Amino acid sequence: MAFLLAVTLLWAFSFSLIGVYLAGQVDPWFSVLTRVLLAMLVFLPFLKVVGLGRALILKLMLIGAIQLGVMYGFYYHAFLYLSVPEVLLFTVMTPLYVTLVNDLMDRHLRFNFLLSAAIATAGAAAIRYDGITGDFIAGFFIVQGANLCFATGQVLYKRTASSLALPQHQVFGWFFVGAALVACVSFALFGDGGKLPATAEQWGILIYLGLIASGLGYFGWNKGATQVDVGTLAIMNNLLIPAGILVNLLIWNRDADLLRLSIGGGIILLALPVNRWLLKDRHPTSPPG
Repeated sequence: MAFLLAVTLLWAFSFSLIGVYLAGQVDPWFSVLTRVLLAMLVFLPFLKVVGLGRALILKLMLIGAIQLGVMYGFYYHAFLYLSVPEVLLFTVMTPLYVTLVNDLMDRHLRFNFLLSAAIATAGAAAIRYDGITGDFIAGFFIVQGANLCFATGQVLYKRTASSLALPQHQVFGWFFVGAALVACVSFALFGDGGKLPATAEQWGILIYLGLIASGLGYFGWNKGATQVDVGTLAIMNNLLIPAGILVNLLIWNRDADLLRLSIGGGIILLALPVNRWLLKDRHPTSPPG
């Protein structure tokens, strides 16, 4: 739990740094590529090559490709359509995806996810009830793509790490290698070389996000995920939302419509206890004795 709490505080600033200083100014794919390559450099000195099975290496690379490479592609593009608080609020679906992915892997699907998702979607609509546009809808679904990738990576890593015979920092570099392959191909195919960082401030933010937020952050988060149960992991995903919004509103976005954000955010958050209630209803706790 300590790892998850520490990374939550670390990541609370990342949303605003991207939304304020990078989104729309620096090519998203270049931002993704820079972050992933810098994060990979952090773990290359510890990377274990000899003695690891090919299957394990490929599995770790696949997890990194999904959780970081593909997820970042969705995530960075979401800021082109949504404000920072909206991106944060729409990540509320991640715990539901964690539960859904875990259930699918256990071959035990619970359809309460659909009702919870519908409630969260209604909350998203409430935030922009008088101005829902094609861009807003696109942004909402782009965030859901990021949520699904992040949730899938967490569940896969948690299951994979349980069988590791080595310290996690000796194999985690393969996670970033997989993400780097996705980022390199994506930038080569879709990147805009004319929108590279233009200021020292933008370069500094990318370096911080790569070395600290991505490098140390993802290792800490995934290591923390191996130390808690799936239910706790799902809940911890949402602790980031109030922390990130608080940082954004206090420092960068003081003119935001707090009433509308509060109403929509309240509806979105309602999806979580509804989901937990439906799970309990389907699997009631046995009476003592």
